[in-house]
Amino acid sequence: MSKVKVGVIGAGSISNVHLTAYAANPDVELVAVCDLNAERAGNKAEQYGAAKTYTDYRELLADPEIEAVSVCTWNNTHADISIAALEAGKHVLCEKPLCKTVAEAERVREAVRRTGKLLQIGYVRRFGQNVQTLRKFIDAGELGEIYYAKASCLRRLGNPGGWFADSERSGGGPLIDLGVHVIDLCWYMMGKPKVKSVSGNTYRKLSNRAHIENLSFYKAADYNAELNDVEDLANALIRFENGASLFVDVSFTLHAKKDELSVKIYGENGGAEIEPELHIITEKHQTILNVTPQIDQPTFNFQAGFDAEIAHFVQCCQGKAEVLSPVEDGVEMLKILCGIYESAAEGKEIHFA
Repeated sequence: MSKVKVGVIGAGSISNVHLTAYAANPDVELVAVCDLNAERAGNKAEQYGAAKTYTDYRELLADPEIEAVSVCTWNNTHADISIAALEAGKHVLCEKPLCKTVAEAERVREAVRRTGKLLQIGYVRRFGQNVQTLRKFIDAGELGEIYYAKASCLRRLGNPGGWFADSERSGGGPLIDLGVHVIDLCWYMMGKPKVKSVSGNTYRKLSNRAHIENLSFYKAADYNAELNDVEDLANALIRFENGASLFVDVSFTLHAKKDELSVKIYGENGGAEIEPELHIITEKHQTILNVTPQIDQPTFNFQAGFDAEIAHFVQCCQGKAEVLSPVEDGVEMLKILCGIYESAAEGKEIHFA
């Protein structure tokens, strides 16, 4: 089977893991890189062996050689670029979140249905070895019905600034940037039940704490300490139609002793800790057992996760696999995320019909 010819739109930091994965995949020919910054696009193309560069994504999409694209741009451009790519006959891997609003997500869903092309959302943690291992236990019914989950992704110092801290481009702060990952991970493990209601809170108390010395953290290329209009912290209780519930809290900055990443699920027959390391909790012979699966990656490995995600996307493009994170999941996730922001703004629980 011929190689899938790929273009990457957006050459910011997240593009590195996409480009690395594509360059290492024997079923891929990396054709082009596009970025508003011509120099950056050129540097990435040279580094990863792409023959072409563009500064206008429309020109890349007009290239008949390209069959599939990764969309690695600001959140506020995801919908328009994805729709344009689908209409140009390209398969799409769109970084999370799918877009900023439910209305945009519904437009993307309609474009997928209209064009018949593939769209995969970048819920990369679904592809972690720890998650894929646990799925086998869940699918075999060994945890039973999963009725509760809780997730924390807390940074004590870690507002990336730049477009991440600009709500117009990002759609929000840690909730839409970090929360999308851990909410999706729990929701995916719970069997993707329909959301019934959300009750959320957001806080802007600490700004980006640019005055802090002696601790380093990732900063966006366009970091500006004076610009920040997103939340520091968000939390929410999410209820689902099947009676299950999920509690989540996420932060860019918080007066915490240390960063925290914790994802846990609880079922009728057993439970599991997914992060910071995979453990399964069960019972045998009237005794509680804490089971530690012996796997190479008991926690999420960043590049390996993207390698697996992109390998799956390529297989979908070749007709060898079904999309694991389809556009419908993006619509439901935007209902949850936007519902949390709406709940926080209005000070009340938001219900869905």
